[in-house]
Amino acid sequence: MRKQVGRREMRRFDRSPTELPVTVRSAGSKVEGAIHLDTADLSEGGAFLRSELLFEVGETLDLEIPLGEGQVVKAAGKVVRVARGKAPAGKQQPGMGIEFTRLSAQDRRAIVAALLKQGGGKPTPA
Repeated sequence: MRKQVGRREMRRFDRSPTELPVTVRSAGSKVEGAIHLDTADLSEGGAFLRSELLFEVGETLDLEIPLGEGQVVKAAGKVVRVARGKAPAGKQQPGMGIEFTRLSAQDRRAIVAALLKQGGGKPTPA
């Protein structure tokens, strides 16, 4: 009998509760505009973006995440999970789980440093 692997066990990095603004653009879109969302959590491997406006699983997004002190992380990510509907208190809120597919080593280090600075601890392989 195989043990079923949960979503948390599939992650390579633990996520830290972190609220940061994110500018999101659909990769390859001819539309110039962007939408502004907030993270609910963040790691060097991805983020959960709170939003009632949802992209579809598999869509590729371009993300800009300001970390403070003028530093902006630029990443590409893929929507790996979508949570729809209203969340009761203490439950998952509507939004999207994003897995980073392109993130420079410098930006990865900047995310880790920002998480350490806020006291979230260094994300560790799960």
